[in-house]
Amino acid sequence: MSSKPSWSPSSWTSKPVAQDVEYPDRKGLSKVLSKLETLPPLVTPSEIERLRYQLSLVQRNEAFLLHAGDCAESFDACTNENISAKIGLILSFSLILIWGARLPIVRIGRIAGQYAKPRSSKTEQVGDREVLSFRGDNVNGLDIDDRTPDPERLLRAYFHSATTLNHVRGLLTSGFASLHQPRDWSLSHVRSPSLRNEFESIVEDLTDALDFSRTIGQDAGASFELGGAKSTVGEVDFYTSHEGLMLDYEQALTRECPVPKSVSSVPNEKAFYNTSAHFLWIGDRTRQLDGGHVEYFRGIKNPIGIKVGPSMQSDELVRLLDIVNSEKVPGRVTLITRYGAGKVENYLPEHIKAVKLSLHPVVWICDPMHGNTLTSNTGLKTRHFRTIINELTSCIRIHSECDSRLGGVSLEFTGELNDEGFSVTECLGGSMELSEEQLGLRYQSFCDPRLNFEQSLDVAFLISKHYKDERRGKQKGMEKDVLFTELSATEIYDRNGSLYSRIKG
Repeated sequence: MSSKPSWSPSSWTSKPVAQDVEYPDRKGLSKVLSKLETLPPLVTPSEIERLRYQLSLVQRNEAFLLHAGDCAESFDACTNENISAKIGLILSFSLILIWGARLPIVRIGRIAGQYAKPRSSKTEQVGDREVLSFRGDNVNGLDIDDRTPDPERLLRAYFHSATTLNHVRGLLTSGFASLHQPRDWSLSHVRSPSLRNEFESIVEDLTDALDFSRTIGQDAGASFELGGAKSTVGEVDFYTSHEGLMLDYEQALTRECPVPKSVSSVPNEKAFYNTSAHFLWIGDRTRQLDGGHVEYFRGIKNPIGIKVGPSMQSDELVRLLDIVNSEKVPGRVTLITRYGAGKVENYLPEHIKAVKLSLHPVVWICDPMHGNTLTSNTGLKTRHFRTIINELTSCIRIHSECDSRLGGVSLEFTGELNDEGFSVTECLGGSMELSEEQLGLRYQSFCDPRLNFEQSLDVAFLISKHYKDERRGKQKGMEKDVLFTELSATEIYDRNGSLYSRIKG
């Protein structure tokens, strides 16, 4: 049997690179990369290994993965208000899931590094001008006169990531995430009475449970995190992620480090960790088996994600897993499926079957956003809440039918509010019943449309209710659950306070 090919952080440079950025200032790029190589790591091997361990629990159905945040971050959005709103939404969402599913939630944010985006074309037409496509704040500017790739933006990306991560750490170690005060997570602006009432009901029940635990001297139990010493009600683990698109940047922040003794049986073992984020993923446009991204990802020890879409053949998926996880390490690979509501039935069953036969350990999660993008009659890129829920519920049902299990969700959402305290208006439907005419009111994304706060909680309650029913044994199969019937039906909150109403069409 042939030995595994040698690997180094730069071995990807010998391969073709999809979505590569062409910098006119090559000397400036070299200078920036040299500087990045000397800067401190943003995350540590111990944190990375803790996440890998927790993902192995998700794989064993002992935890649930929430991967969520912006499609693409912007430097201008690096503010106290925006970061706090994102974390508050993720905490609110995960609290609702915990209450229904009674499972620990592994929280991975698309934050502190998600500054680059792949594009289908190198150029775009803006008015009568053809300009380079906007690739994200760490490449070029949104202004059409600022489209030349600037290597200095990579340094700005590092420092904005560090600032964001520092503020997130500060929030989570100062009581912001405490289960004793979930009302502080910004529900005051939610205008749907049913959403507020249902969340308040969970908070009241939680408060009663915590009061009881405090009375009998059990305020905080053992944490499920590896080596868990944190209070389970005062602090939570939170991990960062981004698409590993800019390989020059990723290489510069890849360090050979000692493997934590808690996970290594080899004395003085070392490994290469990408220290820019805890979790990185390979996009649907960059997963070529002979490409630079797959070559880079196979050598880092971080847990990684792989986007799986309709163009992925089953044998190709297995060969990709053979490359990036040849030793079949639990918690190493998360498959993020993104087919589109109308295509999931055609592809997911075969992908599940192929992976099961390969004996590769994976976490399956559903991205119901990227395959369901459309252009509204008003010309804005959008997604409909109904089709998002359709793909998500189809995934849960199909996994059940294939003797598999959906381990989590990957969502593009935001807790951002405008100056008047209103949520963004980028996706149609949901409890707000957002119409096409209302999309332009507060459309703030410069990339893909995101669920707003209310729509995100709609999704959280739907998932929570399903797992609560499953846990209580009220329904034994997805096909029997009212939430998981034909694709033309969606359960959403109405404006009159009843928990669910059937919306047809």
